Amino acid sequence: LSGQDSLLSIVQMPAGVPVATFAIGEAGATNAALFAVSLLAVTDPALSNALDAYRFARREQAANSILPTDESGKDPGAARVR
Repeated sequence: LSGQDSLLSIVQMPAGVPVATFAIGEAGATNAALFAVSLLAVTDPALSNALDAYRFARREQAANSILPTDESGKDPGAARVR
């Protein structure tokens, strides 16, 4: 099931068994790593600074990205967002 069976078993853990679940695939692996780093960064100022720098760089990258447009130059998804 490409990992979906594992995800479904994890999200049904009983009370007292805390789990953090993330997307399946590369995005999930990245987010899991960032989650772990954020936990460690609570007591490690250097790690906290590195995480802040990473997040700032990602935010800048997103802000500077060019969104796809249709022939009219408009965002094709804009009409669907309400």
